[in-house]
Amino acid sequence: MPSRRPYRAGLKRLQKQLLSWYRRNKRDLPWRKTGNPYRILVSEIMLQQTQVVTVIPYYRRFIKTFPTVLSLARAPLQKVFKLWEGLGYYSRARNLHRAAQAVRDQWNGIIPNTVEGLTSLPGIGRYTAGAVASIAFGIRAPILDGNVRRMLCRIFAIRKDPRQADVQDRLWTLADDILPEKNVGDFNQAMMELGALICLPRTPACPVCPVRESCRAYQAGIQDRIPVRTAKKIIPHNTMIVMLIRNGQGLLIGPRPERGLLAGLWSFPEMDGKDAMTPRQIEKAIEKRFGLKTDLLPPLDPVVHTFSHKQITYYPFLFNCVSTKNRLPGPWQWIPLDKIADYPLPNATRKIFDQITIDRLPLAAETPTLYRTSKTIRREKRHA
Repeated sequence: MPSRRPYRAGLKRLQKQLLSWYRRNKRDLPWRKTGNPYRILVSEIMLQQTQVVTVIPYYRRFIKTFPTVLSLARAPLQKVFKLWEGLGYYSRARNLHRAAQAVRDQWNGIIPNTVEGLTSLPGIGRYTAGAVASIAFGIRAPILDGNVRRMLCRIFAIRKDPRQADVQDRLWTLADDILPEKNVGDFNQAMMELGALICLPRTPACPVCPVRESCRAYQAGIQDRIPVRTAKKIIPHNTMIVMLIRNGQGLLIGPRPERGLLAGLWSFPEMDGKDAMTPRQIEKAIEKRFGLKTDLLPPLDPVVHTFSHKQITYYPFLFNCVSTKNRLPGPWQWIPLDKIADYPLPNATRKIFDQITIDRLPLAAETPTLYRTSKTIRREKRHA
C-alpha cells in the first residue's frame, strides 16, 4: 500500500494556506460576530440556497424580533412567516420554528452541542449540523454545501457529477480528510468563503486563489470544466388563475394548506389555469365556490414566479362582489386592504397585490366610481 504521507503533507499545506487567507479576507458578517449557537443556527438556515447579501437584512430583523431560541419557540408561526416573507423556501422558516420548540421541549432550552443532537431537530440535516457544531462549539465535523462541493471537485479533479450518490459519499470523505484537528469552525467557514469569493461556479479567480498550487484541476487546466454538469431537467411551466375579490370590507384572502407549496402563507383564491377560461366562467366558479356574485374590474398584469422545481405564471383577475348567498367557507376571510400587508404573503401574491394598491387601482371606500360594475359601464356607454 502506498504511503499517505505526501497526501497528508499536501493537506497540511492546504489547511495552512486556506486559514491564513480567510483570516485576512473574511467578510464582516453579523453572524461572525457571535459564538451564540442559536444565532449561528438561524444564519445557517437562512443561507441555504440564498445569497449572503440577501440574507443580511433578514437575519438582523429576525434576531432583533426573536433574540433567543425561546422567544422564537413562543412566537406564532404566522409572525415567523411574516419576517421570512420574500426570503423564499418557506419550509425553512417552519422547520426553524419547530426546531426552536424542540429545543425548548426536549433540550431544556439549550441548543444541543453535538452533531447527533443537532440532526435530531426538525429540518436540520448533516450539513447544517456540521456547520453549527464546528462554528459554535468547535467540534470537528465536516460540511458539504454547494461551495465546498465545487471546491473539493476542483482540488481533487473529480470528473463526475457531484450530485451522484457515490460522488457525494466520496466528497463527504474528502471533506472529513481535509478538515484540521483545530480551528475547525474557521476552516469550514474558509472553504465556504473561498467558494463564494474565489472558486466561483463559472469563472473561478484562480490567479488569486490561495490554494491553486494544491488544486489538481488548476494544475491540469480543467478548472472551467469542473464540476461536471449534466444536462438540467426542463422545468415544467404551469398557469394559475388568481381571483382578487373585493367587497366593502376588503379583499378575500385565506391561509394556504398546511402541506404543499407555500404551506401556511396567505393568498388570494386560485384555480388551475391549464384550461383557458373566460372571465364569465371564472365568475361562475367564484359563485359555486364562495356563493358570491361578482363583476369583472379592469385587468391586472400576469406575474411569473420561478420555484426550484417549476415555473408558474399567475393570471390575476380583479372582481367586485355585488351580492352574497351565504357565509364564507372557512378559513376564507374579508381582510381590510390596509391590513393585508400584515399577513405573510408569497412573493407572487405580494406582486399581484401591489398592482391594485399602488400602480393601478387604489381600492378606497371614498372613491365609489372606481367600482362601477361592468353592466353599469356598458349602460353608461349606451346612453353617452
